Amino acid sequence: MPRAKTGVVRRHKHKKILKRAKGFWGMRSKSVRIAQQTLLNAADYEYRDRRDKKNDFRRLWITRINAASRQEGMSYSVFMSGLRKSGVEINRKILADLAVQHPDAFKRLVDLSKSA
Repeated sequence: MPRAKTGVVRRHKHKKILKRAKGFWGMRSKSVRIAQQTLLNAADYEYRDRRDKKNDFRRLWITRINAASRQEGMSYSVFMSGLRKSGVEINRKILADLAVQHPDAFKRLVDLSKSA
């Protein structure tokens, strides 16, 4: 009886790895061993960056709110402090959207913050 080798199973595993590594540069997309190592690193970056994305967006929202509030003659910290004192509980994502899409509504919030 001939020796049973893992030909079919191994080929499927290798194809699966190379399919995930498609688009990588050089041997990283051609060699199974190198592609496997690269995919392990990619998984680490993917996991880390899913968490970093949340911080990046918060940073972007704060920058947008700061720019819009400075156009109205107020710094970000004073604006946010005034909103808190006046009892407005709008998160930074919505505030940044208002600053970009609806500047008149944002101006009313700045006036509310100034009065507080």
